[in-house]
Amino acid sequence: MTSQTIDTTGSGDKAPVTPSDRSPSSGLRGHPWFTLITVAVGVMMVALDGTIVAIANPAIQKDLKASFADVQWITNGYFLALAVSLITAGKLGDRFGHRQTFLIGVTGFAAASGAIGLSGSIAAVVTFRVFQGLFGALLMPAALGLLRATFPAEKLNMAIGIWGMVIGASTAGGPILGGVLVEHVNWQSVFFINVPVGALALVLGLLILRDHRAENAPRSFDILGIALLSGAMFCLVWALIKAPTWGWGDGKTWAFIAASILGFALFSFWETKVREPLIPLGLFRSIPLSAGVVLMVLMAIAFMGGLFFVTFYLQNVHGMSPIDAGLHLLPLTGMMIVGSPLAGAMITKLGPRIPLAGGMAATAIAMYGMSTLKVDTGSAVMAVWFALLGLGLAPVMVGATEVIVGNAPMELSGVAGGLQQAAMQIGGSLGTAVLGAVMASKVDGDLAGNWKDAGLPPLTPTQLDQASEAVQVGVAPVAKGTPEAIAAKIADVAHDTFISGMSLASLVACGVAVVAVFVALLTKRGENAEAGAGAAHI
Repeated sequence: MTSQTIDTTGSGDKAPVTPSDRSPSSGLRGHPWFTLITVAVGVMMVALDGTIVAIANPAIQKDLKASFADVQWITNGYFLALAVSLITAGKLGDRFGHRQTFLIGVTGFAAASGAIGLSGSIAAVVTFRVFQGLFGALLMPAALGLLRATFPAEKLNMAIGIWGMVIGASTAGGPILGGVLVEHVNWQSVFFINVPVGALALVLGLLILRDHRAENAPRSFDILGIALLSGAMFCLVWALIKAPTWGWGDGKTWAFIAASILGFALFSFWETKVREPLIPLGLFRSIPLSAGVVLMVLMAIAFMGGLFFVTFYLQNVHGMSPIDAGLHLLPLTGMMIVGSPLAGAMITKLGPRIPLAGGMAATAIAMYGMSTLKVDTGSAVMAVWFALLGLGLAPVMVGATEVIVGNAPMELSGVAGGLQQAAMQIGGSLGTAVLGAVMASKVDGDLAGNWKDAGLPPLTPTQLDQASEAVQVGVAPVAKGTPEAIAAKIADVAHDTFISGMSLASLVACGVAVVAVFVALLTKRGENAEAGAGAAHI
């Protein structure tokens, strides 16, 4: 077991700490399972806000008289701030302690949520959503860093399993809770609910969390590295967000992608020159860690991209309310809740390789099954594929996280946690953008022919473009005053065309999951997982 260092002077100099200096956790302070409960409460807020707000957007638009573009920024502003800041936030935790960054994160997130609820303009809502993203970025890697430092190696997978379960359940449960709050209270309640949750996480954190500092923790900041990485991440995420509007062939889309590639290249060059880099590139010499990062991206492409269309399928094709649509996704949520702790135990016993490969294989089968959904598919059949998807995702959420964080040195656990979260955020954005492009291309190619074959009145090019945009989200472009018989034909054409696009997108997601099976075979148990069990208490 390596010696740790502790600041004994207040000046930043650290004296070595031998194993005998470490006091075991007693009572609440530093207790592993109470620590898990505390970070789970905080993480739940961030995960919920990724999906709960989508249900509130129509009410916000109506109440604040916002444009559609304004409402898009409610989601995009949050996502941009979160994705761009995660790795830097992880570095802050490694430098100043994950307890401090977690407490600042939950306090700031709750305060920003309350401010959104009190906002009277769309500009204020978007501004405070950006602050939510920034504080959420502080909170997420810190949670992983605290778990890594607190739990013994043999129990870390179980802890990460429960942590992943909370994220999965919160993400999938967001539309249900959001629907209930918007329908029975108001849209402000979607944000106000974070205030008491954040207050609870803060109180628990002050009472329970113990700070952990690793030997060789960073003592300086790579300012230029932060600027280069943040700029590159911004350009990449911005291109992915705007590609559906601009088009993948548009010069602006590729200009931002090119700027992102240049930014990553300059960042990589600079990191080889600076004394304490933001991300030591030697980290990626670990094939399992690199495979874990790629696996998180591929998993998120398949999951987030596929799920994006399922919500439109349930609400716009089957005509379900947001609450009913959320309830139909309960098999997915339930299997993630059940499967994550079981996956943690399995990974502890067998190692990550087999569970990860098996999980991505199950995900591939589920996405193939979702490609067979029809307009009249029953709830029982949908439940089978949703449940299989949740069962497949559970070991990947747990195992890939352990592979990334466990293969990083203890002093870089925050950066590794930021990498894990950034990979998931970028994968989700890629999935939505790429599969959205697949859907748009399929609908654009099929709609005119399907419309003509149904014997419907011909459309002008402008009308066809407008109809195509509506069909891409499963909406039938029926104008007011359209005779009932014609309206029924239009609905049939719109839904059949949407289904063909969703099927193709699901098959692409299936292919991504198959590739991920082979990436999973490159993973192995974290070489540095043992370091966390003996972290020094400060």
